[in-house]
Amino acid sequence: MARPRPWYRIKRWMYRGGRPGRLAAAVNRAYGWLFARRWAPVPLAATLEVRGRRTGEPVTLPVVVADVDGVEHLVSMLGEHAGWVRNVRAAHGRAVLLRGGRRQDVRLVEVPVGRRGPVLRRYLAVAPGARPHVPVARDAPLADLERVAADFPVFRVEPDAPDAPDAPA
Repeated sequence: MARPRPWYRIKRWMYRGGRPGRLAAAVNRAYGWLFARRWAPVPLAATLEVRGRRTGEPVTLPVVVADVDGVEHLVSMLGEHAGWVRNVRAAHGRAVLLRGGRRQDVRLVEVPVGRRGPVLRRYLAVAPGARPHVPVARDAPLADLERVAADFPVFRVEPDAPDAPDAPA
């Protein structure tokens, strides 16, 4: 296995314990602002806004949208216990994607583990900042991605009407 790049160690340090530290939080705020306005170095960048499960206040964070066969997906690079994943589940998948200065109401539908491999492959190709957190090479065989798929929640992005009823959790 190849030796990790020095910036991989820095990225893992910024997110030690599976949560963004102060530096990562500041970087996320800056990227979130840029991504919402489409001023980002990553073409598939967006800002996710979801209600906080405890406060009910909107929480925003930068995300990279992985498109597979014309379908958009979001992946949690920090895995199952990322705050945004918990918030999305508590909000029954309801969220907002901000891109190019526009707001889009969306419903995030969790993808079954057995179908996550191709999405993880695409995500690693389009989200360079996620690579230090996913323990497989960017060009790993699909079988390797499927082995770690249960550790990284994947959500399909679907349009949502703001007045649609909540789906059961």
